Order: sequence, then C-alpha cells, then structure tokens
Amino acid sequence: MQVILLERVGTLGGIGDEVTVKAGFARNYLLPQEKALRANEANRKRFEAQREILEKRNAERRDEAAKSAEGIDGESFIMIRQAGETGQLYGSVTSRDIADIVSTDAVKVGRSMVVLNVPIKTLGLHDIEIKLHPEVTITVTINIARTKDEAERQALGEDVIAAQADEDRAIAEAQAAELFEAGAEPEDLIAAEENAEIEAEAEAEAAGEDDKA
Repeated sequence: MQVILLERVGTLGGIGDEVTVKAGFARNYLLPQEKALRANEANRKRFEAQREILEKRNAERRDEAAKSAEGIDGESFIMIRQAGETGQLYGSVTSRDIADIVSTDAVKVGRSMVVLNVPIKTLGLHDIEIKLHPEVTITVTINIARTKDEAERQALGEDVIAAQADEDRAIAEAQAAELFEAGAEPEDLIAAEENAEIEAEAEAEAAGEDDKA
C-alpha cells in the first residue's frame, strides 16, 4: 500500500515522503495512529495544505522530547529481582517494567517507546534504547541485580555471577579440606561434591521452569 508519512517513521522516511508498506502495517498501525495517509490525489492536496502546520508541530514535539531526554539519557536504573546462582531471573524484565522505572514526573515513557525485542532474563547491566520521538533516541542502562550491594558491584564492573561461582568453589574446597583433615573417607568427599553439583543443577532447572511460566 502507498502512503504519505505525516511524521518520521523508523527507516521508512520523513514527513511528506510517499512510501510503500504492507497493507496490514498501514491499516493496523500507520493509519489509526495518524502517522500516515493513504496516497491518493485528495490526500496529497490535504497534506500540502497542512504541511506547514505538521512540520511545526513535529519540530515542537522533537524539541520537547530532546529537552526531556536531558534528564535521563545515559542514566542507570537499578532493578532488584530474584535470580538463581547462574544469573537466570525467576521471571523476566519487560518493556513495561523498563518504561515504569525510567518514567519521571518530567518524562513519561510508554512501553512502545522501549526498544526491546525480547524480555531480559539475566542479571547484569543492559543498555536499552528508548525512542522519545521518531527523531530522538536515548540510551539508558538497566542494572538488574539481586541486592543493592550486587547492583553497586556490577556498576563498578564486577561480574557478580563469576564472583559468586569463585566464592562457592572456594567454600567447597575448604569443606573438602576439612573433611580430609577430619579423616573422612574418599566416598564422603565425592558425595559432598556430588551434592553441591545436584543443588546447582536443581537451581538452574528451577530458574528455567520459572522463565517458562
């Protein structure tokens, strides 16, 4: 379907451009959202009559968005979530979650503004793009951690999952050494190691089941 764009739409084009799009995209998004008009002679005349008003309105909205962006562009936002030892979240972080935490009294972010193809399912620092306007895109960092302490460590560049694994390994080795010094049988040492592995696998499976739910 041929349409006339009333504002910039992604990589399709800018105000006044005539582009060809899929009929479903036009009917379900561009036309009802008043982002485009069907390309016909009547609408071409209508657009030309309103071009100056549309361009002025777009410029005002762009400037507004750019001003709002100054308060959050490049900022980091902490989200506390439950997760397993492997870093898998018990659930996921969605575009709605991000929109809610990024929004302020001065800047209202809608879920449709958040560029997120799939929900986030792991701990860590995640750079997310937010389109406040078709011509204004900013980037924020979502710091997902199990505790505020972990979030602070992640912000400083620490891999908390790797650090946890190293700590668990050190504890297991210390326990094995204690058992050895206490005269434990080799079977006891093997059993202790196997129990630790079973617990880790069970936690990973639980995280996977929660993600499916």
